[in-house]
Amino acid sequence: MLIFESPSAMAAWSSAQRSDHKTIGFVPTMGALHDGHLMLIHEAQQVSDVVVVSIFVNPLQFNRRDDFEHYPRPAALDLERCRERGVTAVYAPTADAMYPAGFDTHIEVGQLAQPLEGAGRPGHFRGVATVVTKLFNAVQPHAAFFGEKDFQQLTVIKRMVIDLDMPINIVGCVTTREPDGLALSSRNARLSPTQRDAAI
Repeated sequence: MLIFESPSAMAAWSSAQRSDHKTIGFVPTMGALHDGHLMLIHEAQQVSDVVVVSIFVNPLQFNRRDDFEHYPRPAALDLERCRERGVTAVYAPTADAMYPAGFDTHIEVGQLAQPLEGAGRPGHFRGVATVVTKLFNAVQPHAAFFGEKDFQQLTVIKRMVIDLDMPINIVGCVTTREPDGLALSSRNARLSPTQRDAAI
């Protein structure tokens, strides 16, 4: 399994795969991989010659500093899970590589991002759209796989790809759930027992 830490290295490898007529499936994540992410990897492997998983906790999409600082980051375990699942390459850029000094360009999203999560987390989807665009530019995927759990995010990204003429197939995959019905999420580990019961 290859690991890339810079946009230029990731893009060079992806360009070589495309030149070799290989299809690239892409699973963007913020790490803390669970069975939902592994399902996305499986779906990507069914229709792609090579699969890239990105692991990057994107500071632009957090409107609360404490949420960003406490987001789980089990990097070694994430890499091991990717190896076990036969992932071809992992793109794990640093924040400095993604947002170097002087970074000043963002993707503004429209009405789809205003209600629901957008109302409670100002700037969230601006950050999501910006980072996903940058990830797409580096990975150059033919298809990208997102869980339907974050349905508003999936809808925003589908609209962005259409509006910006990105030649990428956005694939929505069914939500993976715990036996009691709770959708799998990296943040579930932060719930107290009372919160975990209420979340169902």
